[in-house]
Amino acid sequence: MFLFTRFFLIIATLALSLPPSAEASLNTADRVVVIKQERRLYLYRGDKVLRSYRISLGGNPVGHKLRQGDQRTPEGRYLLDWRNPESRFYRSIRISYPNQQDLERARAQGFSPGGAIMIHGLPNKYAEAPELFADLDWTEGCIAVSNQAMDEIWRMVADTIPIEIHP
Repeated sequence: MFLFTRFFLIIATLALSLPPSAEASLNTADRVVVIKQERRLYLYRGDKVLRSYRISLGGNPVGHKLRQGDQRTPEGRYLLDWRNPESRFYRSIRISYPNQQDLERARAQGFSPGGAIMIHGLPNKYAEAPELFADLDWTEGCIAVSNQAMDEIWRMVADTIPIEIHP
């Protein structure tokens, strides 16, 4: 019993020595990486993968988004810069697409680049039927995850962090 009590006191002392912000930051991602070909979204803190999630992409997933309506998910470096808890999907976090290069490329071709590219959960009206979306690329260019995954991402991703989207 003495050994257990001593062990508990050591653990409690160590836990109390961490400031609350340091403890919380251990589970906060500092960047998001998406590998489209793998259909995976990774939350990183430094070089450590904190979590990995299965994703769905736009209905035309190969290649970088070029214009509105092409159903492609952009590729490149962006920021996660705005949250919408009242989305028509289960929560959403905006990706800062289009950037200046995307705007110039689309305008040079005479197109609108589109926008409103998000990480989000399932459509709210289908929340009770997640099996309808399993293993499908069904978005218009967004990155979709399960609602459970979206809850974790929502908690672990701070405002205004980088996201890298790779082919």
